[in-house]
Amino acid sequence: MARAAVVAGLGAWAPPTVVTNEQLAGELDTTDEWIRSRTGISERRWVAPGQSTGDLAAEAGRRALASAGTAGVDAVVLATSSPDRPCPATAPEVAARLGLGPVPAFDVAAVCTGFVYALGTGAGLISLGVADSVLVIGADAFSTLLAPDDRSTRVIFGDGGGAVVLRAGSPTEDGALTGLALGSDGTLGDLIEIPAGGSRQRSTGLPAKTEDTWFTMRGQAVYAQAVRRMAQTVRDTARCAGWGPAEVDSFVLHQANARILTAVARRLELPAERFLNAIALRGNTVAASIPLALADGAASGALRPGHKVLLAGFGGGLTWGSVALVWPRLHQPPPPATAEPRPPGAPAQRT
Repeated sequence: MARAAVVAGLGAWAPPTVVTNEQLAGELDTTDEWIRSRTGISERRWVAPGQSTGDLAAEAGRRALASAGTAGVDAVVLATSSPDRPCPATAPEVAARLGLGPVPAFDVAAVCTGFVYALGTGAGLISLGVADSVLVIGADAFSTLLAPDDRSTRVIFGDGGGAVVLRAGSPTEDGALTGLALGSDGTLGDLIEIPAGGSRQRSTGLPAKTEDTWFTMRGQAVYAQAVRRMAQTVRDTARCAGWGPAEVDSFVLHQANARILTAVARRLELPAERFLNAIALRGNTVAASIPLALADGAASGALRPGHKVLLAGFGGGLTWGSVALVWPRLHQPPPPATAEPRPPGAPAQRT
């Protein structure tokens, strides 16, 4: 029988610093009502000075390992678009902090679709027999990439990390990933970007304009693309899994904003209640948004063993993707994503 990648553990962590709408309203030309009505967000968590994506990823990974009841894995795949440094990748340091030894570890950059891309990558390592287990992490400290005076982006994004442990198993068991679909359209790459800092800008020999070093997004165009692409990838993946969209118990989509979730549900002609919405207290956490939503859903009971679940993301690139699974009974439930972590740099605890 073919090998499949099976979800065996889940963990997530958001940094303790809460940033409310009222705080942002005091800094920007906005109000709590304006932010809530357009995004569905009431607060978000941002890294403190000196904290990084690697800190978020390591804590989420530690919790996923504990949930899986294991001390090690054969590979680490980290989805992020806010690495600790442009070079090297952040994943090897995360693996070292978790005490995983000289395992292969690398980053995947697909912005808000990153976690789905990383799941596909981890599943490929398992199906080829390269690894029997893979730690897949989505983490971003996107608050560090936002212009201080940009109301259109600063109110939307939060920071966090989420992770799953994949193990080799049977395609027929609960937790097995199935129906993976991925796509991209590079002709629309300028809809979501940070213009400066890469080789194209650096090769000019000219200093970067300050405004080009911050994240930018063309909101209305992104909204239209996100709704269309996520609805289509959901249909494609449900078909590959042998499900009709109406058979899916829970849709866990990228938590971009509440209006997009509602619009996708409407486009699919499905009840909005089936679409897990964890954005109010998180904001858009980029590659971390899907695993954070999974952790919130598992903790609240919205995700239950035996549920048919479909994950879908959309992000810069443009990129999109989705994957289906029947939610498994985990070895240990994940702790709350907002519980206090170990002190930064402390050695990983073993289960």
